[in-house]
Amino acid sequence: MGDDEVRELRELLTGAEAAVREVGARLAARRPAGPDPAFTLAGARARFEALDGPASAELRSRLGGLRPRAGWVDDELGGAVPAGGEWWVCDATDGAVQFLLGMPQWAVTATLVRDGAAVLAVVHAPHLGATYRAVRGGGAELDGRPIAAVDRELAATVAGTSQPPLVARDPVALRRAGASLSAVAGAVLAVRNLGPTSLQVAQVGSGHLGLFWEFGPDAPNLLPGALIAAEAGATVTDAAGAPWTPAADGFLAAAPGLHARALPLLSGLD
Repeated sequence: MGDDEVRELRELLTGAEAAVREVGARLAARRPAGPDPAFTLAGARARFEALDGPASAELRSRLGGLRPRAGWVDDELGGAVPAGGEWWVCDATDGAVQFLLGMPQWAVTATLVRDGAAVLAVVHAPHLGATYRAVRGGGAELDGRPIAAVDRELAATVAGTSQPPLVARDPVALRRAGASLSAVAGAVLAVRNLGPTSLQVAQVGSGHLGLFWEFGPDAPNLLPGALIAAEAGATVTDAAGAPWTPAADGFLAAAPGLHARALPLLSGLD
């Protein structure tokens, strides 16, 4: 990517971050102070959609004004990202479960995808006071400061993981997720699920997490953090060690040395 293109993306990043912050501030003001009392899944979804729907519409309007020629990926849970053209892949409330429970671990994300690869990403966690951002070829930042992934030995590593929204419908991914949890937990200091996938992968880029892995297709949630982690120097691949793409059904991000030590734990799982 040339210098002119990086400068153009940085200018766009400023506007995208402003949009994400404004949407996040409005959602933060409406976040439940405690756990939402909804008893059924349908009730929880209705409550969430009443909050997330207007926020998503505002995000779409703001980002569409910044990049009118870019399309919009509507179905986050569908997981499909177009292979050609420019598209916004966004989530107004990444971490819906935590949001409804009145917990701080949720984020607003915006990712510009060009020909199937992320070129710009913002992950903003209002209640944690953390904003990650990156452009391809331009490095990654946390709250305006450059970040870098941190190498550690496995025994000193805190690993993050999660499960894609539809993993329960994929018996192979579900089985691999269980097998990998046993494999990784036995080799690292601790395994944690710290909320939004996008935020956890970004935290690999800043060294707050040593590594993050996952099984099952989850492109919309992985794209922003994957760009941030990669621009911070992390190695980002599928579970077999091949370059990660939105179509992959496995994911691993870590500093290069740690990635090489962790990959054997995941590769070849049945």
